[in-house]
Amino acid sequence: MVFMGVTFLDQSIAVLTRTPAVLDALLRDLPEAWTHATEGPGTWSPYVVLGHLVHGERADWMPRLEIILQHGPARAFDPFDREAQFTDSQGKTLPELLDEFTVLRRQGLARLKELDLQPDQLDLTGTHPTFGPVTVRQLLATWTAHDLAHLVQVGRVMAKRYREEVGPWAQYLSVMS
Repeated sequence: MVFMGVTFLDQSIAVLTRTPAVLDALLRDLPEAWTHATEGPGTWSPYVVLGHLVHGERADWMPRLEIILQHGPARAFDPFDREAQFTDSQGKTLPELLDEFTVLRRQGLARLKELDLQPDQLDLTGTHPTFGPVTVRQLLATWTAHDLAHLVQVGRVMAKRYREEVGPWAQYLSVMS
């Protein structure tokens, strides 16, 4: 898919490239009251979300793309531990996670660009352990949407810290719902 002369892959990379800087600008040097806030039991703070994104850089997106390119559907992806950050991030500061995410994302996108994927390769399939057949295009689209979803999540968690303080304006702030 080409939109205004920009390919699907270029569109995805444009978002994926920006995510570390967005999170860095939003979270670095904030008090822990902001970065460790949650929406309640069983929900994730911005710190936990960042740990999850770091883990994804190591174990999800590029490793799964490499599996598709090397093995096609013959080898299923390794299962992804969506909560590995709770152990992987132990003892790390938020600035350390921000820096680690930036480096890992830069490396992953450099590798993605090196692959020089051609349009027909976006239709190559791999095997997800739960979903079954998935394409390179779906993997890359999910990587991009996953980033955007977690940016929304971080903003929502932070906004809800002031749910009571905004008083009657809460009715006009959909994020407070």
